[in-house]
Amino acid sequence: MKLRNLLLACTVLGLTACSNWIYRIDVPQGNFLEQKDVDKLRVGMTKEQVIYVLGRPVLQDSFDHDTWYYLYDMKRGMQDRGKDFRKQLIVHFNQDKIASVTGDFELSADFNTPLDL
Repeated sequence: MKLRNLLLACTVLGLTACSNWIYRIDVPQGNFLEQKDVDKLRVGMTKEQVIYVLGRPVLQDSFDHDTWYYLYDMKRGMQDRGKDFRKQLIVHFNQDKIASVTGDFELSADFNTPLDL
C-alpha cells in the first residue's frame, strides 16, 4: 500500500513539473493602439479622420453615438511572457468632432490645437 501511494505521489509530482512544457498561445483581443497613433489625434477631428488614424472602434455606445471605445486585452498563455494587461481609449465627440479623449494613453501637447490652423 505504501509503495502504491509513493508511486502515485511521484507520478503526480512528475506531471506537475511538466506543466510548463505545454505551449499556450497569447490571446490578444480588440484594437491594438500605439502611442504614435494616439499622438496624431487633435481636438476637432471628424469621425472619419479618427477612423483613418485609429481604425474602427471595438465598441460604440448604443445609446450615445458620440462615444467610441477602443479596448485592447492581452491574455498571456505563459506567465514567463509577462502579465495580462488591458488598455483603453475613449473618444468623446460633439457634433461629429472630437471633444475629448480619455484612457490609458498620454495625449500629445498639440492635442488642443485643431488641424484647421
